[in-house]
Amino acid sequence: MTKRRTSVLVVDDSAVIRRVLTEVLSADPDIEMIGAASDPIFAMNHMQRRWPDVLILDVEMPRMDGITFLRKIMAERPTPVIICSSLTEQGAKTTMEAMSAGAVEIVTKPKLGVKDFLETEGVHLARLVKSAARIRTERLASRVVARPASAGGPAMAMAMAETTDRVVAIGTSTGGTQALEVVLSALPAVVPGIVVVQHMPEKFTTAFARRLDSLCNIEVREAKDRDRIIPGVAYIAPGGRHMLMRRSGAQYYVEVRDGPVVNHHRPSVDVLFHSVAKAAGANALGVIMTGMGDDGAEGIRQMRAAGAHTVAQNEETCVVFGMPKEAIKRGGIDAVMPLDGIAQEIVRFGAGAAAKAVVNG
Repeated sequence: MTKRRTSVLVVDDSAVIRRVLTEVLSADPDIEMIGAASDPIFAMNHMQRRWPDVLILDVEMPRMDGITFLRKIMAERPTPVIICSSLTEQGAKTTMEAMSAGAVEIVTKPKLGVKDFLETEGVHLARLVKSAARIRTERLASRVVARPASAGGPAMAMAMAETTDRVVAIGTSTGGTQALEVVLSALPAVVPGIVVVQHMPEKFTTAFARRLDSLCNIEVREAKDRDRIIPGVAYIAPGGRHMLMRRSGAQYYVEVRDGPVVNHHRPSVDVLFHSVAKAAGANALGVIMTGMGDDGAEGIRQMRAAGAHTVAQNEETCVVFGMPKEAIKRGGIDAVMPLDGIAQEIVRFGAGAAAKAVVNG
């Protein structure tokens, strides 16, 4: 039986970008390019004839902007959408709106010719497209989750203030921008310091951290090298660089550095989790959430072996269950819980009361 190929439609007002992406993806035998449109109006006409498995979408286009088009798609027929955006401050801000509206991944616009882009990014882009096609579309439709009420209260906050040596490490990928918004916006102002790896290209993490900071009681920053990890602050690993946690005496700090990609990613969840296992041991809580692949699965297993409490987001609330599933499979997880329970678990951990639940499966 012939394997069905993943059908893709590119929507971008640049003829050069449409040509580059079409040629790069056409080189993969498992991908079928069914069209390239210059704006959403032309795309909708094309999609009336044949709906793609995956849409690659620019966010800044004439006649109808990409955000409006994306919201229309998610309301009518949820479809995996990969945003193709420029590396500009405005482009990053708009892309964050797209991720909030339901997009699942980000790629940066090719600045090189077809040959160079194919050699440097072609395999990665094709892998993203084929992984996106496996997302269950009903989960895209239900991704906007009501934020739970802020976890904890005055008594909990007082207990937290006495446990400043505790830290929380979170790793996530596809679907993680919205998942992190749900978790971090539900936290009270006083919680252990938090370090986060969200797979995202460089420059986009700055806009992402600013957006989260505007929504949360805690402070959210893009991490800088040698930032001290303090209670009430979450540090987002900068795109394109690895983030590690180090300890100096009684203080934790982050180390931001260059390095080769790990598990196809930079920043890598595994790089962070391995460092947290070594630096914090039982003083850490590890959380692995929605995402493709297995990045973080080995690192969170090492965290658990070092005495850390470890949590995985459950399948029912994940956009993609890949990363949590692999972490559970490798024996790295103490508790599996829905997305809206993770903030409460962080608060309980900060107060020294994290529950050791039985992992099913």
